[in-house]
Amino acid sequence: MQKNFKPHPNSFKNTFCVFKEVLPEAIEGLKIQFQSKAGSTYYYTEAGMYRVSNHWGRLANSKWRLVALEPETESKTKIGFAAWSEFYPDNADEKLYYIQADYKKNTVNYQHKNNPEYDKKAILRTSFETTKRIKQIRNLQQLTSWAKHFDYEDIDELRGTIIHKLIYTEKTLDEIKRETQWDATTKEI
Repeated sequence: MQKNFKPHPNSFKNTFCVFKEVLPEAIEGLKIQFQSKAGSTYYYTEAGMYRVSNHWGRLANSKWRLVALEPETESKTKIGFAAWSEFYPDNADEKLYYIQADYKKNTVNYQHKNNPEYDKKAILRTSFETTKRIKQIRNLQQLTSWAKHFDYEDIDELRGTIIHKLIYTEKTLDEIKRETQWDATTKEI
């Protein structure tokens, strides 16, 4: 029998959390403890929260993301789990987020500075600044028109150089592009 564990109602407000997808067996025998107006269901345990939902991302005043299983499950509705220690504070004013790029999968995302995997090297930014940089990085990843002004042999290497600087410096994209173009031309001399 499941012990009835109930977190404080305000413990999820203004939080950032990355849930990890789990299979349906994880919630077998658990009792639904909350159902949102949007249809998401929540199961609370002493270890953390299970959330069953077909929508992830910005939720009211929180940012909750799901890391899907690989290979990805077919169902649009996913079950995610997060330990209570993985809910981090969120607000618009503080520099709470850093950017993480996966060059092999050609993806980019943001993480919270309280994440134990944070290496303290990537620049911390506000949520607005982080969103702006991520948009720039995704354009670099998905488009090629920006590269026509560069003299390069390998566009993936050029992308990697620019993206790395967007993550690890305060320089603007224009400054990075000028610097990278200048670096490329001076190597030929």
